[in-house]
Amino acid sequence: MQSDRIEHTILSNLFYKEEYARKVLPFLKNDYFVNRIEQVMFNSIYDFITKYNNVPTKDAVLIEVAQRKDINETEHSQIKDYINTITDQETDEQWLLDTTEKWCKDRAVHNAVLSGIKILDNKDKTRTPESIPGILSDALAVSFDNHIGHDYLEDAENRYEWYHTKEKRFQFDLDYMNRVTKGGIPAKTLNIALAGTGVGKSLFMCHCASTFLTQGLNVLYITLEMAEERIAERIDANLLDVSMDDLHVMPKDLYDNKLKKISDKTYGKLIIKEYPTASAHAGHFKALFNELALKKSFRPDVVFIDYLNICASSRFKGGNVGSYFYIKAIAEELRGLAVEFNVPIFSATQTTRTGYTSTDIGLEDTSESFGLPATADFMFALISTEELEALGQMKIKQLKNRYNDPSVNRSFIVGVDRAKMRLYDVGQTAQTIVDSNQKNVEQKEVAYDKFSDFKL
Repeated sequence: MQSDRIEHTILSNLFYKEEYARKVLPFLKNDYFVNRIEQVMFNSIYDFITKYNNVPTKDAVLIEVAQRKDINETEHSQIKDYINTITDQETDEQWLLDTTEKWCKDRAVHNAVLSGIKILDNKDKTRTPESIPGILSDALAVSFDNHIGHDYLEDAENRYEWYHTKEKRFQFDLDYMNRVTKGGIPAKTLNIALAGTGVGKSLFMCHCASTFLTQGLNVLYITLEMAEERIAERIDANLLDVSMDDLHVMPKDLYDNKLKKISDKTYGKLIIKEYPTASAHAGHFKALFNELALKKSFRPDVVFIDYLNICASSRFKGGNVGSYFYIKAIAEELRGLAVEFNVPIFSATQTTRTGYTSTDIGLEDTSESFGLPATADFMFALISTEELEALGQMKIKQLKNRYNDPSVNRSFIVGVDRAKMRLYDVGQTAQTIVDSNQKNVEQKEVAYDKFSDFKL
């Protein structure tokens, strides 16, 4: 059916939704439409809105089309029939914008590829093969961004209000994590845990996911390492306050009762989505966001991606680019996703081999890419030693912090219950010991200075 086509949906809403038309019209192009009839209709709608600063009626378009010299009677009849299929239907505005943007991107890339083929076949005499990367780059950059910039003088009042507006932050249930972030993590940020294998990257993220869920937030947990059931098992252990071993022998009625208590306490949802290792990138995650919004009316407040190093890049293939650029690209794409969907994203990365055995991890211990610290807003190391493990504790060390001065409470201790996948605050005595053992300022800033070119 005609109405099942995205082109029909776009053209229909250009008639009935003025705000939608103003947002998308700058990005729509005539050559995105393959159907001749749809091209003519789009041109007529575009010309009308441009000239009269208003959306047209169906009659107005028919009159405009009838005056065109390049339209024969058959085509005019087809356009009339097409317009008769157009109706004003209720559609989720954000879904409509997202779908239109995706269609524009797909059409732009399709046309760019065809243009590249013409150039290589020497059928386009106006451009050389050297222009192909630029053509593809422009197509990939298609994005609905109607913001034209901040006018320093005219926007002063809005800016003043922003200064005095309390920024929404997502709070931890760990005192020192809230201290070093000035009350929690803001949206549109990328936050990275650095740790060796088995130290607690997934534990940290599962604990935080559990915390945010109990705060009534919608949480999306994307796993590329463990199965969905394994992540759910860890969150069960955390929220139900039982060991993972006990989960497997717990009676069904007890399990249901505990889970009901959790459900009664929160109006948030937790979705866990598994992707094969190294198979998914920010484009897949964006599609997932849109699908969850459409099918489950679920929009995440906080997103966890477990973990960054085993994501793919939407721009590069791993084998075709060095690890610095590849990991940095992934980090940039994830941060872009955080900005686009107005959410904080948590992820993790591995330490180098040297960092894995170190008791004082620094930024130089970031595995594979120094480009990651340059992109992250907040980066911290999870450190475990035999002594700390024996005490049921873990050290957290700030590596980069755009929210606060990272030299304040550079390192601190949290308690760990690995059986129940939980973190918790410990007594001040433990913090005092850590604080008294901090290196002097000159010493502890040596590693940091290596990254002085990073924007903090």
